[in-house]
Amino acid sequence: MPRLPRTITAALTALVLIAAMGLFSAALAKETVKVSFIGPLTGKHAKMGLSCKNAFQLAVDQWNASGKNKYEYEVVALDDECVPAKGVQAATKACSDPDIVASASHYCSMVAITTTEVFHRFGLSSTVWGAVLPAITYGNEYKEICRVNGTQVEQNKFNAELVVDKLGFNKFCIIHDTTDYGRGHLEYFEAELKARNAEILGVYGVSMEQKDFSTILSKIKSLNPEVVYFGGLTPTGVLIKSQMDKLGIPAQFLGTSGIKADDFNSALARHAEGVICMLDGAPIENLEGGPEFAAAYAKAFDTPLEAYAPFAYSAGNVIMKAVEKVGPDRAKLVDAIDKTDTYDIIGHIHFNEYGQNDTPLVTAYVSQDGKWVPWEDSEYASGKRMLPGLALKKGVEWQNPYTP
Repeated sequence: MPRLPRTITAALTALVLIAAMGLFSAALAKETVKVSFIGPLTGKHAKMGLSCKNAFQLAVDQWNASGKNKYEYEVVALDDECVPAKGVQAATKACSDPDIVASASHYCSMVAITTTEVFHRFGLSSTVWGAVLPAITYGNEYKEICRVNGTQVEQNKFNAELVVDKLGFNKFCIIHDTTDYGRGHLEYFEAELKARNAEILGVYGVSMEQKDFSTILSKIKSLNPEVVYFGGLTPTGVLIKSQMDKLGIPAQFLGTSGIKADDFNSALARHAEGVICMLDGAPIENLEGGPEFAAAYAKAFDTPLEAYAPFAYSAGNVIMKAVEKVGPDRAKLVDAIDKTDTYDIIGHIHFNEYGQNDTPLVTAYVSQDGKWVPWEDSEYASGKRMLPGLALKKGVEWQNPYTP
C-alpha cells in the first residue's frame, strides 16, 4: 500500500489527538446542577428580593470558583412578587423542571405558607430564607420545607422583653395587616403582652392595599397609647408612621422585621427617627465571616445589601453542601437538607424535627440619623437620646434629634 505524504500523516495525527483531548475534556467536565431562588424580584419588595437573589448567587459563584466542587451550579431565579398566586406559579415552575434539584424560597410569609403543599407534592426541597410565619414549618410535617431564619415567636418574645420588661411600656395599640403574616405577628405579640399583664387598648387590621389610615389613627389618638405596634411590611408602615405624625400622635412606633429595610428610613427621613424594630440575626459586622461576605457582595453587585441577604446566602450554602454530599437527587436532597447541622455566616444552622433552625438570634434596631442601628449600640440605649414614647411617659415634648 502506498505511503501517505508526511503532511497528511501529520494532519491525521493532529486530528486524532484533538479528538482524544475533546473526549478527555468532556469526561472531566462537571455536571451542571440547577438550583432555584424564589423571591419578590419585582413590585414593592423588589429591593429585598433582588439583594437576596444576589446573595444566593454569590454563594453559587463562590462554590463554582472553589475548585473543590464536584458539580457546577446554575441559578434559576423566579419572581413571586410577594403575591401568593404568583408564588404558587413560581414554585410549580421550579418543581416542574426536572433539572432543578432544590430551591431557596420566599421573603413574604403569605407566599411561603401557600407553596408548602406544592413543594411537598413534587418532592422538591425548599429552604426558606426570609418568611417568618411559624406555620410554614410548624404547621405541617413536610420534610421538604426547612427554614434558616427564625420565626415570629422569637421576634415577638424579644420585642416584648425590650419594650415591656426593659423600657417599661405598658399601654399598647396594635395595627396589623390582614395577611397570614400580619395576623401571625398579632397572635404572638398579643400573647407576650398578655403574659406580662400589659394593657392592649385596641387592635386594628388593615389591608396591604390601604392608603388612608386616618380613621383608625384618630381612634388610636383618643386612646393615648404609649406604643403603636405595627405587624406588617415597609410600604404600609411608612404610610402609617407618616400619618401618625401628621395627626400629632406622640406614641412610640414599634415594628417587626417587616419594616427593617433601608426604604423605611429613606422614605420617612426625620419621621423614622426613634422607631424600633426586631430582626433575625445580628449586624453583618458582628457575624463570623460577615465583613468578608459584605465585601464580596459589594464587589460583585451594585444592589444594596438588605437585611435578609445573609440568610439567602446561608440557604445557598446549605443546599450546595447537601448536593456535594449526596448528589443531585431530589429525594436524597430532601433528607440531607432536613438533617442539616452546619455553620455559616448566620451561625449554627440545625433543623429540628419540623425543619426549623432551632438556634435563632434576634437583634433589636432603632432608627438613628436615618440608619438602622443595633439597639445596644445606639444613643437611645446609652441614654444620650430619648425615645418618643419615653418622652410621652415622662410628660415632656419630644425633640427630634435628627438633623439631616
